[in-house]
Amino acid sequence: MSRIPSLRVFRHQGYRHYWFARQLISAERQMVAVAIGWQIYDLARETRSVEESAFLLGLVGLAQFLPVFFLSLVGGQAADRLNRKMILVASNLIRLLIIGVLFTASFYPAAVAIPAIFIAATLTGGVNAFTPAAANSLYPTLVPREDLPVAIVWNSLGFQTAAIFGPAIGGFLYIGGPQVVYATGAVLIAIAIASLWTAQTPAHVPNKQARGVKMVFEGLRYVRDNKVVLGSISLDLVVVFFGGVTALLPVFARDVLHIGTEGLGFLRAAPAIGAGLVALALAIKPFSRRVGFWMLSAIAVYGLAMLGFALSPYFWLSMIMLAITGAADMVSMYVRSSVMQLATPDGMRGRVSSVSFIFVSASNELGEFESGVAARFLGPVGAVLLGGVVSIVAAGAWIKLFPALARADRFEDTATIGQEKA
Repeated sequence: MSRIPSLRVFRHQGYRHYWFARQLISAERQMVAVAIGWQIYDLARETRSVEESAFLLGLVGLAQFLPVFFLSLVGGQAADRLNRKMILVASNLIRLLIIGVLFTASFYPAAVAIPAIFIAATLTGGVNAFTPAAANSLYPTLVPREDLPVAIVWNSLGFQTAAIFGPAIGGFLYIGGPQVVYATGAVLIAIAIASLWTAQTPAHVPNKQARGVKMVFEGLRYVRDNKVVLGSISLDLVVVFFGGVTALLPVFARDVLHIGTEGLGFLRAAPAIGAGLVALALAIKPFSRRVGFWMLSAIAVYGLAMLGFALSPYFWLSMIMLAITGAADMVSMYVRSSVMQLATPDGMRGRVSSVSFIFVSASNELGEFESGVAARFLGPVGAVLLGGVVSIVAAGAWIKLFPALARADRFEDTATIGQEKA
Protein backbone atom coordinates (compact mmCIF):
# COMPACT_ATOMS: atom_id res chain seq x y z
CA MET A 1 0.00 0.00 0.00
CA SER A 2 1.44 3.38 -1.03
CA ARG A 3 2.17 5.71 1.88
CA ILE A 4 1.40 8.86 -0.12
CA PRO A 5 -1.78 9.74 -2.04
CA SER A 6 -1.65 8.63 -5.66
CA LEU A 7 -0.83 11.40 -8.13
CA ARG A 8 -2.05 9.49 -11.18
CA VAL A 9 -5.17 11.63 -11.62
CA PHE A 10 -3.01 14.69 -12.36
CA ARG A 11 -1.72 13.17 -15.58
CA HIS A 12 -5.02 14.31 -17.10
CA GLN A 13 -4.67 17.96 -18.19
CA GLY A 14 -8.35 18.76 -17.84
CA TYR A 15 -8.46 17.53 -14.26
CA ARG A 16 -5.25 19.39 -13.36
CA HIS A 17 -6.68 22.70 -14.54
CA TYR A 18 -10.06 21.98 -12.93
CA TRP A 19 -8.44 21.03 -9.61
CA PHE A 20 -6.21 24.11 -9.56
CA ALA A 21 -9.15 26.43 -10.29
CA ARG A 22 -11.28 24.69 -7.68
CA GLN A 23 -8.73 25.33 -4.94
CA LEU A 24 -8.32 29.00 -5.86
CA ILE A 25 -12.09 29.48 -5.77
CA SER A 26 -12.32 27.63 -2.44
CA ALA A 27 -9.59 29.79 -0.92
CA GLU A 28 -11.30 32.96 -2.17
CA ARG A 29 -14.63 31.93 -0.68
CA GLN A 30 -13.04 31.19 2.69
CA MET A 31 -11.16 34.50 2.75
CA VAL A 32 -14.21 36.51 1.73
CA ALA A 33 -16.41 34.69 4.26
CA VAL A 34 -14.06 35.76 7.07
CA ALA A 35 -14.13 39.36 5.86
CA ILE A 36 -17.91 39.47 5.48
CA GLY A 37 -18.55 37.83 8.85
CA TRP A 38 -16.26 40.11 10.80
CA GLN A 39 -17.22 43.25 8.85
CA ILE A 40 -20.96 42.93 9.26
CA TYR A 41 -20.73 41.83 12.90
CA ASP A 42 -18.32 44.65 13.72
CA LEU A 43 -20.53 47.22 11.99
CA ALA A 44 -23.64 45.87 13.71
CA ARG A 45 -22.04 46.00 17.15
CA GLU A 46 -21.66 49.76 16.78
CA THR A 47 -25.38 50.13 17.52
CA ARG A 48 -26.69 46.64 18.41
CA SER A 49 -26.33 44.06 21.18
CA VAL A 50 -24.44 40.76 20.84
CA GLU A 51 -27.67 38.82 20.29
CA GLU A 52 -29.03 41.26 17.71
CA SER A 53 -25.71 41.34 15.84
CA ALA A 54 -25.59 37.52 15.82
CA PHE A 55 -29.09 37.49 14.36
CA LEU A 56 -27.90 39.80 11.57
CA LEU A 57 -25.15 37.28 10.78
CA GLY A 58 -27.85 34.65 10.47
CA LEU A 59 -29.76 36.82 8.01
CA VAL A 60 -26.72 36.85 5.72
CA GLY A 61 -26.98 33.05 5.56
CA LEU A 62 -30.67 33.31 4.73
CA ALA A 63 -29.92 35.80 1.93
CA GLN A 64 -27.52 33.27 0.39
CA PHE A 65 -29.88 30.34 0.78
CA LEU A 66 -33.06 31.68 -0.83
CA PRO A 67 -31.65 31.91 -4.40
CA VAL A 68 -30.16 28.44 -4.00
CA PHE A 69 -33.52 27.04 -2.92
CA PHE A 70 -35.37 28.49 -5.89
CA LEU A 71 -32.70 28.05 -8.58
CA SER A 72 -30.64 24.94 -7.76
CA LEU A 73 -32.90 22.51 -9.61
CA VAL A 74 -32.70 24.80 -12.62
CA GLY A 75 -28.92 24.79 -12.20
CA GLY A 76 -28.88 21.00 -12.13
CA GLN A 77 -30.93 20.83 -15.30
CA ALA A 78 -28.56 23.32 -16.95
CA ALA A 79 -25.57 21.13 -16.03
CA ASP A 80 -27.17 18.19 -17.84
CA ARG A 81 -28.13 20.23 -20.91
CA LEU A 82 -25.42 22.89 -21.34
CA ASN A 83 -21.62 22.98 -21.50
CA ARG A 84 -20.49 22.49 -17.91
CA LYS A 85 -17.13 24.18 -18.33
CA MET A 86 -18.74 27.30 -19.75
CA ILE A 87 -21.23 27.41 -16.86
CA LEU A 88 -18.27 27.51 -14.47
CA VAL A 89 -16.48 30.22 -16.46
CA ALA A 90 -19.60 32.41 -16.67
CA SER A 91 -20.56 31.94 -13.01
CA ASN A 92 -17.09 32.91 -11.82
CA LEU A 93 -17.11 36.02 -13.99
CA ILE A 94 -20.25 37.00 -12.09
CA ARG A 95 -18.49 36.14 -8.83
CA LEU A 96 -15.73 38.56 -9.85
CA LEU A 97 -18.30 41.34 -10.25
CA ILE A 98 -19.75 40.54 -6.82
CA ILE A 99 -16.34 40.94 -5.21
CA GLY A 100 -16.13 44.31 -6.95
CA VAL A 101 -19.35 45.34 -5.18
CA LEU A 102 -17.94 44.25 -1.81
CA PHE A 103 -14.65 46.06 -2.47
CA THR A 104 -16.41 49.31 -3.32
CA ALA A 105 -18.84 49.11 -0.39
CA SER A 106 -15.99 48.54 2.08
CA PHE A 107 -15.07 52.22 1.81
CA TYR A 108 -18.54 53.32 2.97
CA PRO A 109 -20.15 53.46 6.46
CA ALA A 110 -22.51 50.85 7.89
CA ALA A 111 -25.63 52.42 6.35
CA VAL A 112 -24.24 51.57 2.89
CA ALA A 113 -21.90 48.66 3.61
CA ILE A 114 -24.44 46.41 5.37
CA PRO A 115 -27.09 46.58 2.59
CA ALA A 116 -24.32 46.03 0.01
CA ILE A 117 -23.20 42.88 1.82
CA PHE A 118 -26.76 41.55 1.74
CA ILE A 119 -27.01 42.29 -1.98
CA ALA A 120 -23.69 40.53 -2.58
CA ALA A 121 -24.82 37.56 -0.46
CA THR A 122 -28.03 37.23 -2.49
CA LEU A 123 -26.15 37.39 -5.80
CA THR A 124 -23.64 34.85 -4.51
CA GLY A 125 -26.51 32.53 -3.67
CA GLY A 126 -27.69 32.83 -7.27
CA VAL A 127 -24.23 31.89 -8.55
CA ASN A 128 -24.03 29.01 -6.09
CA ALA A 129 -27.26 27.61 -7.51
CA PHE A 130 -25.44 26.83 -10.78
CA THR A 131 -21.78 26.14 -9.97
CA PRO A 132 -21.91 23.01 -7.74
CA ALA A 133 -23.97 20.93 -10.19
CA ALA A 134 -21.73 21.92 -13.10
CA ALA A 135 -18.51 21.32 -11.11
CA ASN A 136 -19.58 18.00 -9.62
CA SER A 137 -20.84 16.79 -13.00
CA LEU A 138 -17.73 17.89 -14.91
CA TYR A 139 -14.86 16.37 -12.98
CA PRO A 140 -16.00 12.70 -13.21
CA THR A 141 -15.73 13.10 -17.02
CA LEU A 142 -12.11 14.30 -16.74
CA VAL A 143 -10.71 11.05 -15.31
CA PRO A 144 -11.26 7.33 -16.03
CA ARG A 145 -13.82 5.66 -13.78
CA GLU A 146 -11.10 3.70 -11.95
CA ASP A 147 -9.46 7.01 -10.95
CA LEU A 148 -12.69 8.58 -9.67
CA PRO A 149 -12.30 7.62 -5.97
CA VAL A 150 -8.79 9.09 -6.01
CA ALA A 151 -10.10 12.27 -7.65
CA ILE A 152 -12.76 12.56 -4.91
CA VAL A 153 -10.10 12.34 -2.22
CA TRP A 154 -7.83 14.86 -3.97
CA ASN A 155 -10.79 17.23 -4.30
CA SER A 156 -11.32 16.93 -0.56
CA LEU A 157 -7.63 17.36 0.23
CA GLY A 158 -7.44 20.47 -1.93
CA PHE A 159 -10.61 21.94 -0.47
CA GLN A 160 -9.50 21.34 3.10
CA THR A 161 -6.07 22.84 2.39
CA ALA A 162 -7.77 25.95 1.00
CA ALA A 163 -10.10 25.95 4.00
CA ILE A 164 -7.13 25.86 6.37
CA PHE A 165 -5.07 28.61 4.79
CA GLY A 166 -7.90 30.71 3.32
CA PRO A 167 -9.44 31.84 6.63
CA ALA A 168 -6.03 32.34 8.28
CA ILE A 169 -4.83 34.46 5.37
CA GLY A 170 -8.16 36.31 5.28
CA GLY A 171 -7.93 37.12 8.98
CA PHE A 172 -4.37 38.37 8.56
CA LEU A 173 -5.18 40.47 5.48
CA TYR A 174 -8.16 41.98 7.28
CA ILE A 175 -5.67 43.91 9.42
CA GLY A 176 -5.33 46.15 6.35
CA GLY A 177 -9.12 46.42 6.01
CA PRO A 178 -11.80 44.34 4.24
CA GLN A 179 -10.91 45.90 0.88
CA VAL A 180 -7.51 44.15 1.01
CA VAL A 181 -9.23 40.78 1.41
CA TYR A 182 -11.65 41.49 -1.42
CA ALA A 183 -8.89 42.65 -3.79
CA THR A 184 -6.89 39.49 -3.11
CA GLY A 185 -9.98 37.36 -3.68
CA ALA A 186 -10.56 39.06 -7.04
CA VAL A 187 -7.05 38.12 -8.17
CA LEU A 188 -7.62 34.47 -7.19
CA ILE A 189 -10.90 34.31 -9.10
CA ALA A 190 -9.33 35.84 -12.21
CA ILE A 191 -6.60 33.18 -12.22
CA ALA A 192 -9.20 30.45 -11.65
CA ILE A 193 -11.22 31.63 -14.65
CA ALA A 194 -8.11 31.44 -16.85
CA SER A 195 -7.39 27.91 -15.60
CA LEU A 196 -10.92 26.74 -16.33
CA TRP A 197 -10.94 28.36 -19.76
CA THR A 198 -7.76 26.53 -20.81
CA ALA A 199 -8.83 23.12 -19.41
CA GLN A 200 -9.15 20.40 -22.03
CA THR A 201 -12.57 18.88 -21.39
CA PRO A 202 -14.51 16.30 -23.39
CA ALA A 203 -17.31 17.52 -25.61
CA HIS A 204 -20.47 17.85 -23.58
CA VAL A 205 -23.23 15.45 -24.62
CA PRO A 206 -26.55 16.97 -23.48
CA ASN A 207 -29.41 14.81 -22.28
CA LYS A 208 -31.92 15.00 -25.11
CA GLN A 209 -34.40 12.51 -23.74
CA ALA A 210 -36.12 14.88 -21.34
CA ARG A 211 -36.91 18.54 -21.03
CA GLY A 212 -37.81 21.13 -18.47
CA VAL A 213 -39.86 20.12 -15.47
CA LYS A 214 -39.63 16.43 -16.34
CA MET A 215 -35.82 16.52 -15.92
CA VAL A 216 -36.16 18.23 -12.55
CA PHE A 217 -38.57 15.61 -11.22
CA GLU A 218 -36.38 12.76 -12.48
CA GLY A 219 -33.61 14.02 -10.20
CA LEU A 220 -35.97 14.34 -7.25
CA ARG A 221 -37.37 10.83 -7.82
CA TYR A 222 -33.89 9.33 -7.98
CA VAL A 223 -32.91 10.80 -4.62
CA ARG A 224 -36.26 9.80 -3.12
CA ASP A 225 -35.96 6.18 -4.28
CA ASN A 226 -32.31 5.64 -3.36
CA LYS A 227 -32.57 5.36 0.41
CA VAL A 228 -28.81 5.43 0.98
CA VAL A 229 -28.44 8.69 -0.96
CA LEU A 230 -31.56 10.18 0.67
CA GLY A 231 -30.49 9.11 4.14
CA SER A 232 -26.97 10.46 3.83
CA ILE A 233 -27.84 13.90 2.46
CA SER A 234 -30.83 14.37 4.75
CA LEU A 235 -28.67 13.48 7.76
CA ASP A 236 -26.18 16.13 6.67
CA LEU A 237 -29.08 18.60 6.36
CA VAL A 238 -30.32 18.01 9.90
CA VAL A 239 -26.89 17.93 11.57
CA VAL A 240 -25.34 20.99 9.94
CA PHE A 241 -28.63 22.92 10.04
CA PHE A 242 -28.75 22.65 13.81
CA GLY A 243 -25.11 21.84 14.59
CA GLY A 244 -23.29 24.31 12.36
CA VAL A 245 -21.33 26.98 14.19
CA THR A 246 -19.67 28.90 11.35
CA ALA A 247 -22.01 31.89 11.42
CA LEU A 248 -21.42 32.39 15.15
CA LEU A 249 -17.61 32.28 15.04
CA PRO A 250 -17.31 36.10 14.85
CA VAL A 251 -19.41 36.25 18.04
CA PHE A 252 -17.15 33.75 19.84
CA ALA A 253 -14.00 35.47 18.52
CA ARG A 254 -15.01 38.95 19.67
CA ASP A 255 -17.28 38.55 22.67
CA VAL A 256 -16.63 35.05 24.14
CA LEU A 257 -12.96 34.22 23.58
CA HIS A 258 -11.81 37.81 22.91
CA ILE A 259 -9.25 36.89 20.22
CA GLY A 260 -9.92 39.42 17.42
CA THR A 261 -10.00 38.98 13.66
CA GLU A 262 -6.73 37.00 13.55
CA GLY A 263 -8.20 34.53 16.03
CA LEU A 264 -11.37 34.35 13.96
CA GLY A 265 -9.32 33.24 10.97
CA PHE A 266 -7.79 30.43 13.01
CA LEU A 267 -11.19 29.36 14.38
CA ARG A 268 -12.55 29.12 10.84
CA ALA A 269 -9.47 27.16 9.78
CA ALA A 270 -9.65 24.67 12.68
CA PRO A 271 -12.38 22.39 11.20
CA ALA A 272 -10.43 22.28 7.95
CA ILE A 273 -7.28 21.20 9.80
CA GLY A 274 -9.11 18.20 11.23
CA ALA A 275 -10.80 17.48 7.92
CA GLY A 276 -7.52 17.81 6.04
CA LEU A 277 -5.79 15.27 8.27
CA VAL A 278 -8.62 12.79 7.76
CA ALA A 279 -8.67 13.46 4.01
CA LEU A 280 -4.93 12.72 3.89
CA ALA A 281 -5.48 9.49 5.81
CA LEU A 282 -8.27 8.52 3.41
CA ALA A 283 -6.06 9.30 0.43
CA ILE A 284 -3.37 6.99 1.82
CA LYS A 285 -5.70 4.24 2.98
CA PRO A 286 -9.40 4.73 2.23
CA PHE A 287 -11.86 2.54 4.06
CA SER A 288 -14.27 0.50 1.96
CA ARG A 289 -16.23 -1.58 4.49
CA ARG A 290 -19.04 -0.66 6.93
CA VAL A 291 -19.43 2.73 5.27
CA GLY A 292 -22.84 3.35 6.87
CA PHE A 293 -21.47 2.64 10.35
CA TRP A 294 -18.56 5.04 9.83
CA MET A 295 -20.86 7.81 8.67
CA LEU A 296 -23.29 7.55 11.60
CA SER A 297 -20.48 7.22 14.14
CA ALA A 298 -18.82 10.33 12.72
CA ILE A 299 -22.03 12.31 13.22
CA ALA A 300 -22.18 11.30 16.90
CA VAL A 301 -18.55 12.41 17.37
CA TYR A 302 -19.40 15.69 15.62
CA GLY A 303 -22.17 16.37 18.13
CA LEU A 304 -19.96 15.64 21.13
CA ALA A 305 -17.27 17.99 19.82
CA MET A 306 -19.87 20.73 19.36
CA LEU A 307 -20.79 20.41 23.02
CA GLY A 308 -17.12 20.70 23.92
CA PHE A 309 -16.71 23.84 21.81
CA ALA A 310 -19.76 25.51 23.32
CA LEU A 311 -18.46 25.00 26.86
CA SER A 312 -14.80 25.79 26.19
CA PRO A 313 -13.39 28.95 27.87
CA TYR A 314 -9.99 28.53 26.19
CA PHE A 315 -8.89 29.35 22.64
CA TRP A 316 -6.69 26.26 22.31
CA LEU A 317 -9.46 23.92 23.49
CA SER A 318 -11.94 25.56 21.15
CA MET A 319 -9.51 24.96 18.28
CA ILE A 320 -9.23 21.26 19.18
CA MET A 321 -13.00 20.82 19.40
CA LEU A 322 -13.53 22.51 16.04
CA ALA A 323 -10.78 20.37 14.49
CA ILE A 324 -12.62 17.25 15.71
CA THR A 325 -15.87 18.47 14.12
CA GLY A 326 -14.03 18.92 10.83
CA ALA A 327 -12.50 15.44 11.02
CA ALA A 328 -15.90 13.87 11.71
CA ASP A 329 -17.56 15.88 8.95
CA MET A 330 -14.86 14.74 6.49
CA VAL A 331 -15.75 11.09 7.13
CA SER A 332 -19.41 11.87 6.53
CA MET A 333 -18.67 13.84 3.36
CA TYR A 334 -16.39 11.11 1.99
CA VAL A 335 -19.13 8.50 2.34
CA ARG A 336 -21.81 10.78 0.89
CA SER A 337 -19.73 11.91 -2.10
CA SER A 338 -18.55 8.40 -2.97
CA VAL A 339 -22.07 7.01 -2.82
CA MET A 340 -23.48 9.75 -5.06
CA GLN A 341 -20.73 9.65 -7.69
CA LEU A 342 -20.56 5.87 -7.98
CA ALA A 343 -24.31 5.25 -7.90
CA THR A 344 -25.49 8.05 -10.21
CA PRO A 345 -25.53 7.73 -14.04
CA ASP A 346 -23.63 10.50 -15.86
CA GLY A 347 -26.80 11.75 -17.57
CA MET A 348 -28.36 12.49 -14.18
CA ARG A 349 -25.35 13.77 -12.26
CA GLY A 350 -26.27 17.42 -12.73
CA ARG A 351 -29.80 17.02 -11.40
CA VAL A 352 -28.81 14.75 -8.52
CA SER A 353 -25.97 17.11 -7.61
CA SER A 354 -28.40 20.03 -7.60
CA VAL A 355 -30.81 18.19 -5.30
CA SER A 356 -27.91 17.32 -3.02
CA PHE A 357 -26.69 20.90 -3.05
CA ILE A 358 -30.10 22.18 -1.97
CA PHE A 359 -29.73 19.94 1.09
CA VAL A 360 -26.10 21.02 1.61
CA SER A 361 -26.92 24.70 1.14
CA ALA A 362 -29.93 24.41 3.41
CA SER A 363 -27.71 22.88 6.06
CA ASN A 364 -25.05 25.58 5.64
CA GLU A 365 -26.63 28.91 4.68
CA LEU A 366 -30.07 28.23 6.17
CA GLY A 367 -28.28 26.67 9.13
CA GLU A 368 -26.48 29.99 9.60
CA PHE A 369 -29.89 31.65 9.81
CA GLU A 370 -31.00 29.08 12.39
CA SER A 371 -27.82 29.78 14.37
CA GLY A 372 -28.58 33.49 14.34
CA VAL A 373 -32.16 32.94 15.49
CA ALA A 374 -31.09 30.48 18.21
CA ALA A 375 -28.38 32.86 19.40
CA ARG A 376 -30.92 35.67 19.53
CA PHE A 377 -33.02 33.76 22.06
CA LEU A 378 -30.57 31.30 23.69
CA GLY A 379 -27.34 33.24 23.38
CA PRO A 380 -24.38 32.00 21.30
CA VAL A 381 -23.35 29.28 23.76
CA GLY A 382 -26.90 27.97 24.09
CA ALA A 383 -27.30 27.87 20.31
CA VAL A 384 -24.21 25.67 19.91
CA LEU A 385 -25.25 23.40 22.78
CA LEU A 386 -28.60 22.86 21.06
CA GLY A 387 -26.85 21.90 17.84
CA GLY A 388 -24.58 19.38 19.56
CA VAL A 389 -27.52 17.63 21.23
CA VAL A 390 -29.51 17.48 17.97
CA SER A 391 -26.51 15.94 16.14
CA ILE A 392 -26.14 13.15 18.68
CA VAL A 393 -29.87 12.40 18.64
CA ALA A 394 -29.93 12.40 14.82
CA ALA A 395 -27.13 9.83 14.60
CA GLY A 396 -29.23 7.41 16.63
CA ALA A 397 -32.53 8.25 14.94
CA TRP A 398 -31.18 7.65 11.41
CA ILE A 399 -30.36 4.03 12.31
CA LYS A 400 -34.11 3.46 12.62
CA LEU A 401 -35.28 5.85 9.90
CA PHE A 402 -32.78 4.65 7.25
CA PRO A 403 -31.69 1.08 8.07
CA ALA A 404 -30.34 0.70 4.51
CA LEU A 405 -27.83 3.44 5.25
CA ALA A 406 -26.90 2.02 8.65
CA ARG A 407 -26.17 -1.45 7.22
CA ALA A 408 -24.45 -0.26 4.03
CA ASP A 409 -21.16 -2.14 3.73
CA ARG A 410 -19.30 -1.46 0.47
CA PHE A 411 -19.64 1.61 -1.75
CA GLU A 412 -20.18 -0.65 -4.77
CA ASP A 413 -23.27 -2.14 -3.14
CA THR A 414 -25.00 1.15 -2.30
CA ALA A 415 -26.64 1.54 -5.71
CA THR A 416 -28.65 -1.65 -5.20
CA ILE A 417 -29.07 -1.42 -1.42
CA GLY A 418 -30.32 2.12 -1.80
CA GLN A 419 -33.29 1.03 -3.84
CA GLU A 420 -34.63 -1.03 -0.94
CA LYS A 421 -37.36 0.49 1.16
CA ALA A 422 -36.17 2.10 4.35
